[in-house]
Amino acid sequence: MGPCYDRVMATTGGDALLTDFYQLTMAYGYFKSGLASTDAVFHLFFRENPFGGGFSIAAGLEPAVELLERFRFAPDDLAFLEGVRGNDDAPIFDREFLDLLAEMRFTCDVDAMPEGTAVFAQEPLLRVRGPIMQAQLVETPLLNAINFQTLVATRAARVVAAAGDRPVLEFGLRRAQGPDGGMSASRAAYIGGCSGTSNVLAAKRWGIPVRGTHAHSWVMAFGSELEAFEAWAEAMPNNCLFLVDTYDTLQGVRNAIEVGRRMRDRGQRMAGIRLDSGDLAYLSREARAMLDEAGFTDATIVGTNDLDEHIIESLGIQGAAIGLWAVGTRLVTAYEEPALGGVYKLAATRAPGADWVEKIKLSEQAVKTTTPGVLQVRRFHEHGAAVGDMIYDERHPPAGSPTIVDPADLTRRKTFAHAESSEELLVPVMRGGARVLELPAIDAIRARTAAQVSALHPGIRRFVNPHVYPVGLEKSLYDRKTQLILEAKGFAER
Repeated sequence: MGPCYDRVMATTGGDALLTDFYQLTMAYGYFKSGLASTDAVFHLFFRENPFGGGFSIAAGLEPAVELLERFRFAPDDLAFLEGVRGNDDAPIFDREFLDLLAEMRFTCDVDAMPEGTAVFAQEPLLRVRGPIMQAQLVETPLLNAINFQTLVATRAARVVAAAGDRPVLEFGLRRAQGPDGGMSASRAAYIGGCSGTSNVLAAKRWGIPVRGTHAHSWVMAFGSELEAFEAWAEAMPNNCLFLVDTYDTLQGVRNAIEVGRRMRDRGQRMAGIRLDSGDLAYLSREARAMLDEAGFTDATIVGTNDLDEHIIESLGIQGAAIGLWAVGTRLVTAYEEPALGGVYKLAATRAPGADWVEKIKLSEQAVKTTTPGVLQVRRFHEHGAAVGDMIYDERHPPAGSPTIVDPADLTRRKTFAHAESSEELLVPVMRGGARVLELPAIDAIRARTAAQVSALHPGIRRFVNPHVYPVGLEKSLYDRKTQLILEAKGFAER
């Protein structure tokens, strides 16, 4: 990947100290309590779709797998941990534990939803099964890798849906949350459906089409806008798209047309213009009319300026003549919803030679009560459309026409009596810490996103008050979860 990329992506994998301190203290506690060899099952999921939407797009699996493959404590990591002191000024970690960390490699099994999958609240995006100490130590970095990219891929899918048949470029690097955030956002935005990026390093790393022309500073560096456009046409005849709003937008369009005519006389082609401020609906319609009248019917009008899916949808309703959208800040920062809220929860443990013991976390908030077991997600299809997802315990696979129960409302149920097909969404990715799945290229992931979104009912895809996609617990799993809740509260006995 090269040293530059390694530095940029240091916060998404490869360094075992990229974690919260309590993961290490818990790992030490498991070790001291004799539980290090206990197996555990953890599930990574989120509780609510972001942006008030009806779906999300899974992303971040590839960097997560790379993180797990490189997981190890380097000598200087261990030296740092050896120097960490408790409130009595004595070392927190003993030498035997640090020696164990020195030899540790990730040997758990990992099952996950492929990137580009449409996912919903409460569904496991990823499942880790193996020694509890290892599974605990990777919680924070896995959430760091998957939460943010899933969030940005979801926003990108919404923006692309609003744009319809007009392509969307991701132009957000300068506003991203640091170099690592910029790289992760560019990758996730392309997965979500964007057609290209301004991020040159991301373009090199993942083969994303790279796009960009000039800024206002180019125009301001010359004596006049017309002079600046002519100089740009001389320098970039095959990448000539003029930013026309440095001084007066419609005059800028006239100047672009004048230079475009000179280019045409030289056998060259003006690609188009960019609008970056003002009333984009009005200005784009005026610019389109001017360009068409001058014979530049194939010149593209690019729209920028703090765009998101709601603004793009509104501009479309207003008849904006934008042929290409470039979206930056509100995409790469997931503006207005800066975190997915994904969590990583223990669902079962197994002592050596014993059976799995289900684990459940209760809460005063029902949505925070976890689901026990070794979970899988099955999606049902009718007439090519996704009609519902069932969360079930793979140790007790359902038979016949299964019924799901909404864990938040026992009266909301659905039976899949007429489903034509189904698929298991969690697929084997790693076994014993080794990769067993060839992860797809980013273009294939992007295509999967488009197919997954198109398989959802339009009501689920809408931006405001979307229809709720049916997701629930398989009936016997719901009953077992209810029993465990009652037992934990002292209302029932086994």
